[in-house]
Amino acid sequence: MKIITDEQIKEFKAFLDAHNFFYVIGHKEPDGDCIYSCLGMARLLDKLNLEYQLLNAGPFKRNEVADKAEFFSDKPAFLSEPELKKTGLIMLDCSELKRLGELGDDLKGLDTFIVDHHLTASVTENCIIDPSSPATCCLIQQLYEKLAGPLTKEVAEYIFFGQSTDTGYFRFLDERSSEVFLQTARLIEAGVNPRKTYDKITGGKPYSTRKLLGVLLERSEKYFNDKFIITWETMEDTKKYGLEGRDSDSLYSLLLSCEGVEAVAFLRQDTEHTCTGGLRSRDDVDVSQVAAKFGGGGHKNASGFSVEGKLETLIPQVKKEFGKIL
Repeated sequence: MKIITDEQIKEFKAFLDAHNFFYVIGHKEPDGDCIYSCLGMARLLDKLNLEYQLLNAGPFKRNEVADKAEFFSDKPAFLSEPELKKTGLIMLDCSELKRLGELGDDLKGLDTFIVDHHLTASVTENCIIDPSSPATCCLIQQLYEKLAGPLTKEVAEYIFFGQSTDTGYFRFLDERSSEVFLQTARLIEAGVNPRKTYDKITGGKPYSTRKLLGVLLERSEKYFNDKFIITWETMEDTKKYGLEGRDSDSLYSLLLSCEGVEAVAFLRQDTEHTCTGGLRSRDDVDVSQVAAKFGGGGHKNASGFSVEGKLETLIPQVKKEFGKIL
C-alpha cells in the first residue's frame, strides 16, 4: 500500500474548499468496506465542519452492514440549482456512476472526487486510487489522520471493521502489507478490540445460510483439470433460504481450499432477467479479467459483475472465459 502524497492531500482539500455541501456515496449492494469508508468520511467532514448527506442504493443485505442502513438515504436531498453548483460528490469504493445503481442518474454532472482501491478504476483526475491498498478504509484512515489528526475510537472502529471485511480478516495480505499493519496498530491504540470485531463479522449467521451453503457445495462442479469450481444459486433457492445474512465468503473459502483449485465462480439468478457473479482466485489468476468481460470488475483475486440473462446461458459463458486463463 502506498502513502497518500502531499499533492493528493492538497487536491482533495481544494475539492472540499470548493463546495458547500457533499453527497457521500458508495456502490450498490454495499459491503463492509463500502459502508464503513462512507461512515469514516462522514466523521472527517464532521471534523471539518462540512455539511453532507450519506447515500446508498442498497440493499443492505449483508450481515456486517445491515444495522447501518438507517444512516443512509436512497434519495438525494433536494437542492436548488444554485446550491447544486456548490455541491460535490464524494464517491467511495467505486469509480463509475453505474455502480451507484439508480442513484447514478440523479447525481450525473456533479463535480466528483473518487477514493477507491479497485484495479479496474480508470479515473485519473480528482481521485485517490490505489490498487495496492487492501481496502478503501485504509485510504480513509490516511485522509483522516492527515486532515483531522489522531483517530477517535469511533472512526478507528469503522476503519478496522471495513478493512477486516475486505481482507478476510487479514488472510488476503502478503509480505508487501507492512504499511497496512503499521496503520492497523494505530487503530488498536485508538481503542479497537480485534476479537469483538471478528465475532461481529463471523457470528450471528441465520441457520438457513448453513443449509444454503450445503446446497451450493453439493451443486458445485470442477473443470480444467480441477483448477476451477463453479456453483450457482437459483431463484427457488433464494425463495427457500432467503437473503438475510448471506455468507458467500465461507463458500469461497471452502471451495478455494480444495487441492489444486485456483479459481471459483459463484453465480446467482437475482430476477427473471438478471444475474450476479462473484469470482475469487489464488495467487496469479486474475479474475478481474473475467469480470470485465461481463461489464464488472474489482481486484485481481476478488471481482464481481451483474448482467442481464439467465443462469443456463451465463454458466457456460463463464466457464468458457475461465478456460482461456487456466
